[in-house]
Amino acid sequence: MASNVKKLAILGMWKDNPVFRQILGICSSLAVTNLMMNSLIMGLGLMFVTAFSSLTVSLIRQFTPKHIRMMVQTFIIAVYVIIVDIFLKAYQPDISAALGPYVGLIITNCIIMGRCEAYAQNNPPHLSFLDGLFMGAGYAVVLLVIAFFRELLGFGSLFGIEILGSWWVDWTLMIMPPGAFFMLGILIWVTKNMFPDTNKDAKATEKGGAKA
Repeated sequence: MASNVKKLAILGMWKDNPVFRQILGICSSLAVTNLMMNSLIMGLGLMFVTAFSSLTVSLIRQFTPKHIRMMVQTFIIAVYVIIVDIFLKAYQPDISAALGPYVGLIITNCIIMGRCEAYAQNNPPHLSFLDGLFMGAGYAVVLLVIAFFRELLGFGSLFGIEILGSWWVDWTLMIMPPGAFFMLGILIWVTKNMFPDTNKDAKATEKGGAKA
């Protein structure tokens, strides 16, 4: 059990990270990362939805006809997204207003459907829950890294607390959509070049050798 948890954690947080390894969930990565608080709430929301959607899909996988399984998965995801949306509107109305439609758009996030279909549909509930949790955590970490630089350079603050002081000249570009593209692109480039996917490189080498 412990080895499975460790493996899922490494895959979700690093080796198979949904953003900088699989290049999924890009829209929300660009949309909500101008502030750390927005990114934290979005990340936690997606962790909740991914973990419990995977758990539910796994629990009913043996009773779900294959020809309608994706419709069932979408319905399950929508239920948990609605729970998150209602919770934010009730207890965090300011953040809910700031995130706008992006909370509802979690339903369309490829990460959640991908984990339900690729993992939860074929694995036991406890592992499916952990897989969804760690994949969501990997997504949340990437959001926070991007938001850290965007908020710090764009506003001179972190979580709304002034850090750099009055001497700092805000980089307006960092709080605009192009700033999100730049930061995400830089993050993906750095991770792929400094920490290459050794498994893919090995497979590419094997294919090259086979062709030769």
